[in-house]
Amino acid sequence: MIIDSHQHVYYHGAHPPKVIAEMDEFGITVTWLLTWYLPPNEDVPGTHRAFSPCNLRPDGTHAGATLNQILEACNRYPDRFVAGYCPCPSEGNAPELFESAYHMHGVRVCGEWSYRMLLDDPRALELFHKVGELKCPVVLHLDVPYLPNDKGQQIYQPHWYGGGVEPLERTLQACPETIFIGHAPGFWRYISGDADSDSATYPRGQIVSGGEVQRLLDTYPNLYADLSAGSGLGALKRDTMHAQEFLNRYADRLLFGRDQHGQDLQLFLESLELPEDVAAKIFSQNALRLVPLSEGA
Repeated sequence: MIIDSHQHVYYHGAHPPKVIAEMDEFGITVTWLLTWYLPPNEDVPGTHRAFSPCNLRPDGTHAGATLNQILEACNRYPDRFVAGYCPCPSEGNAPELFESAYHMHGVRVCGEWSYRMLLDDPRALELFHKVGELKCPVVLHLDVPYLPNDKGQQIYQPHWYGGGVEPLERTLQACPETIFIGHAPGFWRYISGDADSDSATYPRGQIVSGGEVQRLLDTYPNLYADLSAGSGLGALKRDTMHAQEFLNRYADRLLFGRDQHGQDLQLFLESLELPEDVAAKIFSQNALRLVPLSEGA
């Protein structure tokens, strides 16, 4: 069995039938469908064409991938999709909104969290406490607010989400009852100990010891990580030998996901010829432990 723990609909042309067709082609049994909501004041014009034009607002901003689209897909393919949803903590009462979606629409994943506020903002923590109370995992998209240039100067990144590793650690400490799943460039850069001095959004060099991702996984049992997208796969491809060691060591806390078309990650993992029990945990067992199919699809 394969479970894709990170996917969207109406993103880069992936309407529900196309997602299902790829799942069938690649042998994926169930997919977690996540929202990717963009508040008006966090609009990213360069992404508009990637999402459905139905979510363009009258003011010219785009809402991204929204809950109504997720629910449409889940209602159409109830045995294949698990609904994810992350309300914006700066709009309305996010804990109440998530709890309503949990009871009313069967949402079982809080995600994708992708907002331009520190991860441990009190409004976000209130949401995370509620999600933990409901025993749902939180999928975090993290991007750092600063990257160094070639002179070592810290350059502000306008599209940052959550902050760096410090807000993540404070959040893990503040919400020990909640499972967090790290994802995106601002998380996976920290697999290497030189993350703070690397100027690339997607670092490519050999892994340097002392990575914060490993330290956090060792320290906080409520932290998991998904291997999706160019950030997760790129982190593994930086150093194949390190990838083997990392996947074996943290097999209980890693999830297979795509967050895009194709099966690049799947083929890469298969090429490593991981032990059968390790592969089973990454491809499905960990996701099933966090979201049993009886509770979702």
